[in-house]
Amino acid sequence: MPIDPSKALGAAISGGTAKWDRDKVILYHLGVGAGVPQTDPNELAYTYEKDLKVLPSFGVIPAFASMGGLGAVPGLSFNPMMLLHGEQDLEIKKAIPVEAEVETNGRVAGIYDKGKAALVVIETETKVKGESDPLFVNRFSLFLRGEGGFGGDSGPAAGNAAPDRAPDNVVESPTIPQQALLYRLSGDKNPLHADPGFAKMGGFDTPILHGLCSFGIVCKAVVDNALGGDTSKVARYQARFAGVFFPGETMVTSYWKDGNTILVESKSKERGTAVISNAAITVR
Repeated sequence: MPIDPSKALGAAISGGTAKWDRDKVILYHLGVGAGVPQTDPNELAYTYEKDLKVLPSFGVIPAFASMGGLGAVPGLSFNPMMLLHGEQDLEIKKAIPVEAEVETNGRVAGIYDKGKAALVVIETETKVKGESDPLFVNRFSLFLRGEGGFGGDSGPAAGNAAPDRAPDNVVESPTIPQQALLYRLSGDKNPLHADPGFAKMGGFDTPILHGLCSFGIVCKAVVDNALGGDTSKVARYQARFAGVFFPGETMVTSYWKDGNTILVESKSKERGTAVISNAAITVR
């Protein structure tokens, strides 16, 4: 059996170091659609070195690089072609600086049996080099098709359901056909998002947008419209990847305010299909 929870659960994942500067932050922001209109002062805060701020969802970028250590985890053998990114949970402990060198380490925090698939939760902690307190914590929920059936717990039920009322606001975020080609320069070089032949092998007529790019687009829509552009107010951002999104489509984000929580859903305007669901942003 490729998945052996007795060996994999709790196993450490060797991390690594990463560094970024203002240019990498700006590149990430452009990758999630910032800069439209290009002279808008609010957009320049994401795309120009002067008074630059960091979108909280940038926290997935340094942690993503550490995922390469998955292959060395005992009891966690799987076909990468069968992996789907199911959910993302990002906790921001303090404001992300525009320049930093960080260290990330991880562990297998959960393994759940979904019948025909296994759900593996990888938790990573990222610290600024030389500091003891974490800057942010990520939990990547990975859906491994064909690896279930080992008899384990099926895992917690999905939370953060949107209320049964009209949203407080709906935001449209257009993307460009080159969105995935731009976003991949921040580190996710999976050919599924660039190579038409590879996309067809995955069952898609054309390359799809990265789930974490959609994650960033939705984060920006909420920060700009519900939080007045104040990136420091985001303490946590949880999301479930409910469907694919194609570069060039328009992301439609709906949100509901509920105390210090903002519940969020998004869909493709052109196809009307869900992209992100069961999402929530916790506000400081």
